[in-house]
Amino acid sequence: MADLFTFTYEEKKKMAAQTAEILEEEIGLKGDAIQAVHLIPEIEEGHLTMEEVERQYGGQVVRILHGLNRIQQLYQKNPVIESENFRNLLLSFAEDMRVILIMIANRVNLMRQIRDTENIDAKMEVSQEAAYLYAPLAHKLGLYKLKSELEDLSLKYMEHDAYYMIREKLNETKASRDAYIEAFIKPVEEKIKTAGIKCHIKGRTKSIHSIWQKMKKQKCGFEGIYDLFAIRIIIDCEEAKEKMQCWQAYSIITDMYQPNPKRLRDWLSVPKSNGYESLHITVLGPEKKWVEVQIRTERMDDIAERGVAAHWRYKGVKGETGLDEWLTNIRSMLEHADGLDAMDQFKMELYEDEVFVFTPKGDLYKFPVGATVLDFAYHIHSKIGNQCTGGRINGKVVSFRQQLKSGDQVEILTSSTQKPRQEWLSVVKTSRAKSKIRLALKETQVKEGLFAKEMLERKFKNRKIEQDESTMMHTIKKMGFKEVSDFYKQIADGILDVNAVIEKYIEVRDGEKTITGDNQARSASEFELDDSKIAGLNTNLSDDTLVIDRNLKGLDYQLARCCAPIYGDPIFGFVTINGGIKIHRMDCPNAPELRRRYGYRIVKAKWSGKGSSQYSITLRVIGSDDIGIVNNLTSIISKDERLVLRSINIDSHDGLFSGNLVVMLEDTSRLESLLKKLRTVKGVKQVERI
Repeated sequence: MADLFTFTYEEKKKMAAQTAEILEEEIGLKGDAIQAVHLIPEIEEGHLTMEEVERQYGGQVVRILHGLNRIQQLYQKNPVIESENFRNLLLSFAEDMRVILIMIANRVNLMRQIRDTENIDAKMEVSQEAAYLYAPLAHKLGLYKLKSELEDLSLKYMEHDAYYMIREKLNETKASRDAYIEAFIKPVEEKIKTAGIKCHIKGRTKSIHSIWQKMKKQKCGFEGIYDLFAIRIIIDCEEAKEKMQCWQAYSIITDMYQPNPKRLRDWLSVPKSNGYESLHITVLGPEKKWVEVQIRTERMDDIAERGVAAHWRYKGVKGETGLDEWLTNIRSMLEHADGLDAMDQFKMELYEDEVFVFTPKGDLYKFPVGATVLDFAYHIHSKIGNQCTGGRINGKVVSFRQQLKSGDQVEILTSSTQKPRQEWLSVVKTSRAKSKIRLALKETQVKEGLFAKEMLERKFKNRKIEQDESTMMHTIKKMGFKEVSDFYKQIADGILDVNAVIEKYIEVRDGEKTITGDNQARSASEFELDDSKIAGLNTNLSDDTLVIDRNLKGLDYQLARCCAPIYGDPIFGFVTINGGIKIHRMDCPNAPELRRRYGYRIVKAKWSGKGSSQYSITLRVIGSDDIGIVNNLTSIISKDERLVLRSINIDSHDGLFSGNLVVMLEDTSRLESLLKKLRTVKGVKQVERI
């Protein structure tokens, strides 16, 4: 309803009367809708206010005028009219279905009146809107005749040569076409009436627009289009006999002419979801020409021609879920004499779960109810979503948490310093936005984690401290982190001090006791045995007495976590800075570095006595991913009463499995025996202690 043409008050009144006539004659609307159309010029010229209209004509007329005004406001947002979303927005925005019907009738009338206008640009714009917006709306609502007229007139104005070429060809072939239709109809009509069926038969030439579409689709000339017309058999009978008589007529026609079984369309047994009922068959008529025959009753034909719901989604016009029930209700209204009067109380409740919003350029997007500005930003582009700081809705600055409403025009505000945050997931409604936020958070976490890790490594190098991965993992756990990513995130965010991490690392590496005294490292030769402490120290020791250097017994010691020595392993002692001694295996990965840098802290050590304590060791197992192999491994351990399986962690990939078994055992001889047994299991390729 764009104001592309200028009309005088008298011209407006005349056009309103013409629109009202279309509404009454072609659609069947009466009452308030007709009154509202006549009042449009009075409102536009300022002769009446809405308050005066309500006092004089009632709330329903005001309701219709208000709906027309809302749609006028939508046009001011420069919408892209070719989109299905804009058609749906119009339907939801109108509030009252009569508003849509008035718009269609008004556009049909306008298309009739602009034939001779010299404003070519305006004529083209109005024609494009008719083709892309109003014709599909008319089709959706079953107004087939008005839909065809809108399409033909828009083709006439937009593709003048094609329109007149087809019209001339139709005129040239009219005589022969009429003769063929008459030759086909006459014997069919006689036989049907002889069978006692009251009917009339008419031939319907396809619209110029539909012929042109077929020529383009089939890439052929006018002569290549054979099905230029259809024959319609309309039976006059009571509703109880409709199906029987339609099938009877079908039987008569297919006895006379050879049918094409692939072209049978039975919408009698099961009507279309939009209420359309008819029986279609294509037969090979005289002169070996294919003819489409439609069989229906007067009631069915009336609904198909004028019923609001008849042609919705017919011939490829797609609709939205939720319109089915609405249009079925309208259809039932139209089938009763007072149906159109009942529409006064009818209120559209479409798209209650959807909102439609504009971009500044007029593009239209659909969102679920509750969607926010942030949803809109992520719908446009991931980068815009990630940098979104807020938006402008209808020119007013709002938070990105602001919920969208149908008809809003939304502009996104961004900042290069903005970054997605975890709480954004509770702001957005759409799964698309949620997945993009999660992806952005993950990428940010990875980048920040790498940055934090590099920063930590630099600090370690600056302080000339070698970083051991297993010790670092133990440090992270000691600091209360279950996930490594959380640890590095806190470093990146500045929550965790790097120097505090390094101090904790040293503490974990060199012993878990609090550092006391002057914290100076001392040689083992400086240690003297305090007899008063031996009894206390030995009360907690097992039979695995540790002998350090010259058979000294009872010194406090701990087993190093990096190599987890057990009774029977060749070992050595390492004096930590807090005076305690860590026991390492001779083949510990850290042994060469300890000997090179801290040789003065190394002391000899050996196991003494008989092993009776149990030690925790980790075994790395690799093998074929065969059924039962894991069960075979665990059963070997469970059969030995002196072995305890603490944990098992297995991963499978590409036909292989690999994993770690943590086992409690007494000494190296027990370990060798276990390794030997596990290696004999079928499918096991490698078992190593780590």
